[in-house]
Amino acid sequence: MQTSSRTATILKRTAVVVAMVFAFFPIYWLIATSFKPFDEWASWPPVWLTENPTLQNYRIVFFPEAAREFAAAQQGSLDYKVSGSAWKAFQDSAIISTFATVLSVVFGTLSAYSIVRFRTGGENYPFQFLTVRMMPPIAVVVPMVALFAILRLSDTYFGLILAYTAFTLPFSIWMIRSFIEEVPAELEGAAMVHGMSQFRAFLTVTLPLVKGGILATALFIFILNWSEFLFALVLTSGKITTVTLQVANYVSASSGKLYGVQAAMGTISTLPVIVFGYLIQKHLVRGLSFGAVKR
Repeated sequence: MQTSSRTATILKRTAVVVAMVFAFFPIYWLIATSFKPFDEWASWPPVWLTENPTLQNYRIVFFPEAAREFAAAQQGSLDYKVSGSAWKAFQDSAIISTFATVLSVVFGTLSAYSIVRFRTGGENYPFQFLTVRMMPPIAVVVPMVALFAILRLSDTYFGLILAYTAFTLPFSIWMIRSFIEEVPAELEGAAMVHGMSQFRAFLTVTLPLVKGGILATALFIFILNWSEFLFALVLTSGKITTVTLQVANYVSASSGKLYGVQAAMGTISTLPVIVFGYLIQKHLVRGLSFGAVKR
């Protein structure tokens, strides 16, 4: 009995280790590639850990003169987009992702509260929201491009914020709805008996109780917005550049894709998400577990 139990424990731990290797290897490879020199980016056999680490890839990301030096060293040329600094891409992504996340969470919270407390739209109304998330974004890209061109929203902050908010709102509503359902309506009723309005009871009673869930939702929405590529590609034409577009732009006429520079850009672009998650970590565990068990 003890032998079988010990074997089962070993197998479970082995499975966890294997799963962790599969989960973390892409992250390791991304960081490792960002420090590799040009001749090790796509070498065979692959270089698992470079013996000649370099910061050249990070310099190309932020300093145009470093890109020109790289082009000269490779006896080739880089197009203009690659030689530009990535600062603007981070600035544009920060503005668009932050505002889109705030709008999605605010409207999602109000909509979820209306659905839970007032049964807005009936029992099947929440599922109708999910149909938007089930629809692949590519299916609506062409009409969106035409509509945004007519409204002159193409290649603008407001246009991308509107698009991101529209496609993350169903996810926001669905998640926050499950958190609000766990708060008994009797708590708000007691507050209203003492003279509070329905909206004030929501702000002072319900909202603090679901704060962790809202912050967890905000993190997921921010990740979706920060990593979005399709809408940024088709709804912009050069004036607005997001992080994902900047990564795709790292292509050299002589060297093809600049894998090391793309890896450096990808490594840096993960930092805002990590920082955001760290800042809300004390609310994150409760937020992710809140609503998991139905009453």
